[in-house]
Amino acid sequence: MGSAAVARLSGLFATYKPPGLNWLHLRDTIELQLLKGLNAGKPSVPEQRVRFLLGPVEGNEEELALTATSVPTLTNHRLVCGPAFTSLKIGVGHRLDAQASGVLVLGVGHGRRLLTDMYNAHLTKDYTVRGLLGKATDDFCEDGRLVEKTAYDHVTREKLDRILAVIQGSHQKALVMYSNLDLQSQEAYEMATRGAIRPMNKSPMLITGIRCLHFAPPEFLLEVQCMHETQQQLRKLVHEIGLELKTTAVCSQVQRTRDGFFTLDDALLRAHWDLHSILDTIQATAPRVAAELDKNLRPRLSTPQLPSPDRSWDSEALSSTLGLGSCAGH
Repeated sequence: MGSAAVARLSGLFATYKPPGLNWLHLRDTIELQLLKGLNAGKPSVPEQRVRFLLGPVEGNEEELALTATSVPTLTNHRLVCGPAFTSLKIGVGHRLDAQASGVLVLGVGHGRRLLTDMYNAHLTKDYTVRGLLGKATDDFCEDGRLVEKTAYDHVTREKLDRILAVIQGSHQKALVMYSNLDLQSQEAYEMATRGAIRPMNKSPMLITGIRCLHFAPPEFLLEVQCMHETQQQLRKLVHEIGLELKTTAVCSQVQRTRDGFFTLDDALLRAHWDLHSILDTIQATAPRVAAELDKNLRPRLSTPQLPSPDRSWDSEALSSTLGLGSCAGH
């Protein structure tokens, strides 16, 4: 069982990281659970060897003789040489800090190389970010050291939506800049229509979509689609939104709901961090992982196309396609 399972234990899988748990502790916990599963199989029947043992002759206890006896060989027994599997190499994808929760992708075996492919694909991630109006703290978190309290009665849903629209528009313009695309090219227009514009290299946090899901002052809930972010930057974003609204705000929750092509539906809860569940998940998602990585790592356009003679591919057309300056949303 153990050797057969190790051969199949290669790929990507997603877990749900609860708040308050360090990502490294999660990785070590999963490694421990996998090792328990690999070593839990029934031990193989030990080989038998012939040994000549000295003992009394039957019927005459005073006379000794050598008797051929079959005895088990214990050199490979688990209690002698220890467990068969003692360590696994497990990689962690885009990390979550201790306070954040949500989808955390891990790779084992060949999956560690697939994590690099996911990183190189510059895929977007989705978050739900909960904010609380009326106060500011030193670390932008609700439980941080209180710095200031402010009134928020003047804040409305319409004002918040306008601020979010401005944020999305400015970040989408930055996205085009970091993608190193010629705004007047057919390539840029084609990628914009497919929503495939991404930075070619590392960049600051870029927000591709942001909207308000729920507004009940002092609480509000945002859905943020972004890349190259940290959870602390998302908390700071809530703080900056509060300032734009002429008040203050702190972040009370950051939850990642999607990492690339892994969603909450794919994430294994803590009760399922075991060998059989992880094996089943790797096998079930392997075809989708291969297809998504192939699609996202494929060259931008297979064959360059020239603009149609009856249409001008200018920066205004591209901006319209991207939705720059429009209302916030996906």
